[in-house]
Amino acid sequence: MLKGQFPRIRGIDVLWLIFLVGLALLSPVREIHKQVTLLAIALVQIFERRLITELPRRGPSYSVLLKVLLSSLLIAHTGGSVIINSSYYPIYYLPVITAAIYFGPLGTLLWTGLASAAYCSYLIPALQEYELTSSGKVELAIRVLFFFFAAMLVNQFAMENRRRLKESQELSETLADSNRKLKQAREDARRSERLAALGQLSAGLAHEIRNPLGVIKGSAEMLSQKIKGASPLAEELAGYISSEVNRLNALVARFLDFARPSRLQLQPASAPAMVERALEAVRAQFPSATIQVERQYAGDLPPILADERLCEQVFVNLICNAYEAMNGAGGKLKVAIAPAAVENVSGVKVEVQDSGPGVPPEMREQIFNPFFTSKENGVGLGLSIVAKIVDDHRGSIRLKSPAGEGACFEVFLPAQSN
Repeated sequence: MLKGQFPRIRGIDVLWLIFLVGLALLSPVREIHKQVTLLAIALVQIFERRLITELPRRGPSYSVLLKVLLSSLLIAHTGGSVIINSSYYPIYYLPVITAAIYFGPLGTLLWTGLASAAYCSYLIPALQEYELTSSGKVELAIRVLFFFFAAMLVNQFAMENRRRLKESQELSETLADSNRKLKQAREDARRSERLAALGQLSAGLAHEIRNPLGVIKGSAEMLSQKIKGASPLAEELAGYISSEVNRLNALVARFLDFARPSRLQLQPASAPAMVERALEAVRAQFPSATIQVERQYAGDLPPILADERLCEQVFVNLICNAYEAMNGAGGKLKVAIAPAAVENVSGVKVEVQDSGPGVPPEMREQIFNPFFTSKENGVGLGLSIVAKIVDDHRGSIRLKSPAGEGACFEVFLPAQSN
């Protein structure tokens, strides 16, 4: 047999089986129809959970209906000449309780009414030979009323249990969401601490490096003028010194951009307009690229309060990274802008997703760290500066990189109303 073919028997099923075995050992013991019916009831009880799992909408109804039919068969084979007088009439509590567990109050009443009608149907053949006395009427009414009493009592407990289970699930989801937010807050705090420490170090080093670079550049230019036309090799070497000094100056400028506090010039701005300017700027950097850009801009976007120059730099960096991830040769770049809310703060969410290889899982935790890069000629400050600018705007940035779908950076910026 294959593993998992038989359902797991619950503790309550064991109790039901013990109860049914007890009924099987009571008179009439040699009634084969009775024993077969009890066996069928036991099988229905064992396979009930599997039936409901495979048929969540109709399974409970099938289970209750089967139990009503089997209960009626048991009564028919144990009642003797007057079937309705069978001592096994409490077997109808089985479908009644099952209905109370799986259905609401209205469904419980309907199924209990059906079970009661099935039991009372045996009154019809009995009335052809016997007369229903007053005491018989009272007895029959008491039995039926107790069916409904048991059904509503069990249903009340079942409904309360479902309510508490729902509350527990909602609480569990809330706690899980709080844990995720707390973890994200811790990561942001650690990143901010690293940025602050490295920013101070970078500022000090940048200032110390910039002065000697100025002297070297000035000396190289003077040397170039002195030997101009006299020694082509010396002139070429002096040019190398000057160009490399310019490159180092640009690198120092990036360090200072990363280190110094941002002085934001906030004003209402349109996110789609900034993104479009960033797309044009990156397209100019990659004139031969055949990147297909898919735009998904929602309507009625609220204006954001932002420094347009810095925010445009954020989108230029992200889009440029996407072009480089797709090797600039071809691919699909998706840019989506939509209203959003983060922790009760309304704003605009911008997603930049490429069709490149994505970011490996082992690199995702460090992607925003300063000086961390996977590029051969990179210095690892691009995304750090992006994260710093977004943080200064009281926004958030996170990386989503589903398997086989490239990298997706999600930037949230608060709206002007905040």
